[in-house]
Amino acid sequence: MNAQSEYLTNHRTNDEGANGLAVGEAPQPTARPHHPAVKEEPPTQPPRLGRIVFFLFLVVAAALTIGLLPRLRERKQVAEDTRDLATPTVAVISPAPAKMTEPLVLSGELRPVIEASIYARANGYVRRWLVDLGAHVEAGQLLAELDTPEINQQLSQGQAELTQAEAAAQLAEVTAKRWKEMLQAKTVSPQEADEKVSDLALKRATVEAARANVKRLNELVGFAHVTAPFNGIITARHLDVGQLVTAGAGQELYRLAQIDKLRVFVHVPQNYARSTVVGQPAELTLPEAPDHKYDAKVVRTAGALDIATRTLLVECEVDNPNNEILAGSYGLVRLTDAHPEAALTLPASTLIFRSQGPQVAVVENNRISLRKIKIGRDFGSIIEVLSGVTAADQVVTVPSDSFADGIEVRVAEPAKTTAQNAEAAK
Repeated sequence: MNAQSEYLTNHRTNDEGANGLAVGEAPQPTARPHHPAVKEEPPTQPPRLGRIVFFLFLVVAAALTIGLLPRLRERKQVAEDTRDLATPTVAVISPAPAKMTEPLVLSGELRPVIEASIYARANGYVRRWLVDLGAHVEAGQLLAELDTPEINQQLSQGQAELTQAEAAAQLAEVTAKRWKEMLQAKTVSPQEADEKVSDLALKRATVEAARANVKRLNELVGFAHVTAPFNGIITARHLDVGQLVTAGAGQELYRLAQIDKLRVFVHVPQNYARSTVVGQPAELTLPEAPDHKYDAKVVRTAGALDIATRTLLVECEVDNPNNEILAGSYGLVRLTDAHPEAALTLPASTLIFRSQGPQVAVVENNRISLRKIKIGRDFGSIIEVLSGVTAADQVVTVPSDSFADGIEVRVAEPAKTTAQNAEAAK
């Protein structure tokens, strides 16, 4: 207790001595000495306060950023989700042609590429024939000889008439020359002289006529030799020795054919006519050799349908170098590239039935366009579309009844197939 009292007494005494005041006495202001040359500076704010304010601003800004950014992001996501939910997603399909049928197979008639019936041009009897059925002949080869006695007599008569006409013309020429001389001497009249000159012209014309008749008869005598007009094979013979042959009677002596290349005639139905063009490949099969196929080619078409059958006559050519194919037979011609003109088809689920008629929803620039269509045949799940859409259009597979023109839609991506997934993995 005494020690504590002594500590307090000493402490108070030290304070009084330091301040020069008694305890409880207010201090008096001390007069500062006046220095007129020294300017007093105002008190400055400590730099710590500015740093504190800047730090607080950063804290507030960080708090605002951390709090507002998620809210803004969530609000933007909600707006996008709302817009996506408001835009319907549709699956589309393009119209496709109907499934192609099997290639067209038609019966065809095989004929030689060149064929001619040989007739007589002169009357007579068959003296001899030199080639028979199935013989190969060359162009100009002698086939048969005819005995033409009547033509020979006509030729002799014609030659005699030609000689007579030439003699008459020679006499008329001498007479006309003399009358011209007498006319110059004025011993005959001009009329008589002109008559002699005209008679000379008449005799000369008679000579030309007789000469032409002799030439014609010589050619008829030449027709007594029946020759081949081209290389080929004799497919028919209708003459024998001693047989009477009359020109112009339609009596066939030989039939000659060139069969190293054959023509095949087929009648194509109307719905295949437009797809059958020149140069199109074809295949020929024969009933006696169904396993063997011959390459053929369309070389020409009639260009018009037969009114009676509504078919197009088409000519094909097939090579026959070894004479394997017999001319005159028939075969089956397969036109591989000839197909009927198929209409576009769509699934039945794409149809929209309204008062305007059947319609489909076509997507154009992510907007719906309703189009009226004309329906063909109905195959159940598939229908034919005759008009209204093209193969390049995108048609909604299952349209909604609320669809109208201009509605914005989103096209769903088609599902990838197994092959596409494998390709993407590579």
